[in-house]
Amino acid sequence: MEKQRWTDLYKLEDWWAVWIGFLLLATVFCGAVTVVPKVASWQWGEIDAAFPSGLVPRMVVLVVGLGTLLASAAAAMKGRADWRTLPGLILIFLVAVFAFVVAEEKGVKYYGIEYVLWALLFGLLISNTVGTPAWAQPAMQTEFYIKAGLVLLGAEILWDKIVAFGPYGIAISWGVVPFVILFMWFFGVHVLKMANKPLVIVIATAASVCGISAAIAAAAASRAKKEDLALAVGMSLIFTVLMMIFMPVVIKILAMDEVLGGAWIGGTVDSTGAVVAAGAALGKRAESVAAMVKMIQNVLIGVVAFFIAVYWVAVVDREKTALHTPFLELWNRFPKFILGFVAASLVASWVLVPLHGADYVGACVKQTQVFRSWLFCLAFVCIGLESNFKSLRTQMGGGKPLVLYVVGQGFNVLLTLLVAWLVLSGTILRPPTGF
Repeated sequence: MEKQRWTDLYKLEDWWAVWIGFLLLATVFCGAVTVVPKVASWQWGEIDAAFPSGLVPRMVVLVVGLGTLLASAAAAMKGRADWRTLPGLILIFLVAVFAFVVAEEKGVKYYGIEYVLWALLFGLLISNTVGTPAWAQPAMQTEFYIKAGLVLLGAEILWDKIVAFGPYGIAISWGVVPFVILFMWFFGVHVLKMANKPLVIVIATAASVCGISAAIAAAAASRAKKEDLALAVGMSLIFTVLMMIFMPVVIKILAMDEVLGGAWIGGTVDSTGAVVAAGAALGKRAESVAAMVKMIQNVLIGVVAFFIAVYWVAVVDREKTALHTPFLELWNRFPKFILGFVAASLVASWVLVPLHGADYVGACVKQTQVFRSWLFCLAFVCIGLESNFKSLRTQMGGGKPLVLYVVGQGFNVLLTLLVAWLVLSGTILRPPTGF
C-alpha cells in the first residue's frame, strides 16, 4: 500500500465505521457499558411503561456519546471538529425514539411491523410536509450509521451456531442464495429490462439473504442510491410481515414436519426477528431450527457484498474502471466495513467465547444488538428525511421493482422448500437428530 494510503485508516468513512463499531463492542464486552438504553414494550393507554425509571437520562448520555463520536470522526476525516452534528443528531434521535415507541406497542409488535419501517415513514412525513431543516444536515450520516451497525451485527454471528446445524443449515442457506440472486438478476435485467442495475441487485440480495442488513451491504458494494435502498427495504419489510403471518398457517395446513417448516421459514423470511416469531408459532423445535438457518444465512452478507463489488468493477462499471488498476479499483470500491463485520464475528466466536463462555458473550450481544438497532433506526430516519414521495415513485419504474421482488421471492420460497425437503428428509443426508 502506498504511503498516502495509510491515511485512509483515519480519513475514510468506511474505516471509521469499523473503529467506532469495535469501540461500541469494546465498551460492552469490557463491562464499561452494562445496559444500553432502549424503549420498553407497552400497550395502548399505558405509554408511560415505554419509559421506565432512569431511561431518559441514559438516552441523553447515549445521544451525547454518539454525537461526540461523530464529531471526532468528522475531525479526523475533515481536519476539523464539527459540533454542528449534535443539534441535528438530537432531532434525528427524537424521531428514532418515536419510531421505537410505536414499534414497541404490543399490538404493533404482534404484527411484526419493525422500527425501521416506522423510522423511514416518519422521516418521509417530515421531509414531505414541513421539510428537513438545513441545520440537521451535518448529522445526516446515513451510510456511517449503517456501516457501524453492520460491524456490530458481526458479533452476533457465532460460528458455533453454524456447527450446531452443520451441513443441513449450510445446504439450505448457502445452497439456495446464489441461485436466487442469479435468477432475480436475470429476471430484472433481461426480462423486466430494468435499467437501474444497483436497484436490481439490492432487491435480489434483500430477498435472498436477510432483508435489511443484506440490502445495506449490497447497496454499499454497488453504490446504489439511498432511494434504491429505501425502496428495497420498504418492500422487504412489507413482505416480511406477510410471510411471518401466513407461512406458519400454510405449514400447519400442509401438516408439514416442524423441523422442515422451521428450516423453510428460516431460509425465506427476511428479518431474523420475524423468523423467530414465525418459527415460534409452530413450536420450540421450529423456532430453534428457523433461527439457526437464518443465522447461518446471515454469514453470507460479507461474501455476497464481496462478489457484488467484484462484479461491479469487472462488468457493470468496467468502462469507468482504469484498465491498469482493476485490483486497486476493487479495493477502493469494496465496503471496508465488511472486514469489520467478519472480524467481529471471528473475535466473538474464537476469542471471547473460549475466554468468557457463551453465556457471557450472549449477554453482551443482547446489549450490542440495542446499539445496532439505534444505529439502523437513525439511518432510516435519515433516509426518510433525505427522500420524497416523488423520487420514490420514480424509483418504482412502473411497478417493475415490485414484480421483481414478488417473482424472486416466490422462486426463493419454492426452491428453499425443495432443498430443505431434500436435505432433511434423508434423501441426500441422514435426517438430523436432536432438533
